[in-house]
Amino acid sequence: MKQLYLASGSPRRRELLSQIGVPFSAISADIDETPLIHESPSAYVERLARGKAAAGRDSVVCVTPFCVLGADTAVVLDGKILGKPVDEADACAMLMMLSGNEHQVLTAIAVVDGERCHSRVVASQVRFRVINCEEATAYWASGEPRDKAGGYGIQGLGAVFVAGLEGSYSAVVGLPLCETAELLGHFGIPCWQTQDAR
Repeated sequence: MKQLYLASGSPRRRELLSQIGVPFSAISADIDETPLIHESPSAYVERLARGKAAAGRDSVVCVTPFCVLGADTAVVLDGKILGKPVDEADACAMLMMLSGNEHQVLTAIAVVDGERCHSRVVASQVRFRVINCEEATAYWASGEPRDKAGGYGIQGLGAVFVAGLEGSYSAVVGLPLCETAELLGHFGIPCWQTQDAR
């Protein structure tokens, strides 16, 4: 069976992949995440997922067959990508934009081996209740929003803002498990293996 590498520093993606019983090794794959001019949000996340998978593949020294999984997530409001907040003001501004509105979360996954690269983009709709400025400030003080696309984490304290979700919860967290399992299956990597992820 092929060795799987996860090209991500995200602890949330590691936890999700472990959840479905797939053994893997985590590696870093730093790439330029600057959006291209006139690039759609969907094309953006797919390009980054494929780029991370390819960068991870190029960094692995392995004599046996292996695959690399890359992923990227973007929060999109009115066609605009909301990245990770640079400071408190930026995070609070994002939350005020999301407050009382519905936004889209796009997560792309890509799996690459020596010959193939297959990718998928999963879209979910998230609806926020109204958030006041004091809540936004207190949420920033918790430390949670600092490394989160869109300035919130649905799997953490930010869950209190979520009034509704249509789509894949795990995709909003950062790795769509149904689609990931299907894609890995195409590369001969099954779920529910008994070996612990490392």
